[in-house]
Amino acid sequence: MLNKNFSPKNQSAFSARFEAQKIAFGPVVFQCVHYAWKRGMLQALSDAGQSGLSVAELSATKCWTDYALKVVLETCLSAGVVYLQDGNYVLDKTGYCILTDKITQINFDFNQDVCYEGLAKLAESLDKEQPIGLNVLGPWPTIYEGLSELPEPAKASWFAFDHHYSDTSFPTILADIFATAPKHVMDIGANTGKFSCAALAYNSAVQLHLVDLPIQLAVAEKSLQDAGVRERAHLHPTDLLNAEQPLKSGMDVIWMSQFLSCFSEAVIATILQRAVAALGPKGQLIIMDTFWDRQRYDIASYCLINTSPYFTSMASGNSKIYESTDYIRLAELAGLELLTVRDDIGYCHSLLRFGVASA
Repeated sequence: MLNKNFSPKNQSAFSARFEAQKIAFGPVVFQCVHYAWKRGMLQALSDAGQSGLSVAELSATKCWTDYALKVVLETCLSAGVVYLQDGNYVLDKTGYCILTDKITQINFDFNQDVCYEGLAKLAESLDKEQPIGLNVLGPWPTIYEGLSELPEPAKASWFAFDHHYSDTSFPTILADIFATAPKHVMDIGANTGKFSCAALAYNSAVQLHLVDLPIQLAVAEKSLQDAGVRERAHLHPTDLLNAEQPLKSGMDVIWMSQFLSCFSEAVIATILQRAVAALGPKGQLIIMDTFWDRQRYDIASYCLINTSPYFTSMASGNSKIYESTDYIRLAELAGLELLTVRDDIGYCHSLLRFGVASA
């Protein structure tokens, strides 16, 4: 059983109470730091170097009022984003990270533009297991039907978040996909077609079968055409929430990347059952996903765990970032057996390879 503890050992009651206040005021801190970053306060302090700037000096630029500067920078001070030195505000290491670290910026934008307003409906979403918060972005039953129609800046922030995590992994896993020399590979949850394009470019003989909702396959088809690989791609419009819709059979490899986390355990079970039926002789199922229980560093586990409420309020209402043992258990129930596991792919991915269990 996994043992995990994010609290310092021997934490005092006073320290615990301080941590509790950080949680209570978390939304306030987020918005103030976001303002300081987006409106250029942090950049101005970075440009000033170790000497920093006073409120009067910042106000003289006419970019912010004294009032706005004091409210925002005092919150940034409390969060360790800046520090005070001889009356001047100086950018601290956390503030520098916000200014320069791409993944931090992507996480900020995703939570602000996609999640923040809808998370106010988290309690109702949890109670009903429906993405009640999604209505702030559009009228779809889940976010997946509306990805190509999301309003800006939510659309750009969603795709930046999704692609930044997956794109760092694709270059290192293509050899895994083709290790058994498959002729027919199925990409379930093809999304924009990025993986399919990469796989078709990697192997000039493979036939790629893309499975997703019609609206997503339309986006993927354009990607395939632009990449000049459309002739070896086969589109299979499928609503995977419909357990009665089978998958095309005879597949040598079925691939799923950051896909099953979009569904409840009950739906995952039906998808895995259909995947087993679609595999040809000696076919394999390969799943790449972000499992919070398989992370080397607590920072990765923290980010993944706290992505789950997005799935609740905004995406589907009943999915999450899972533990790897959840997938393995559901795969075994579907008639699969775990063959290999590879961790530390890209930022935080793991690769699970399954074969059909022996009778």
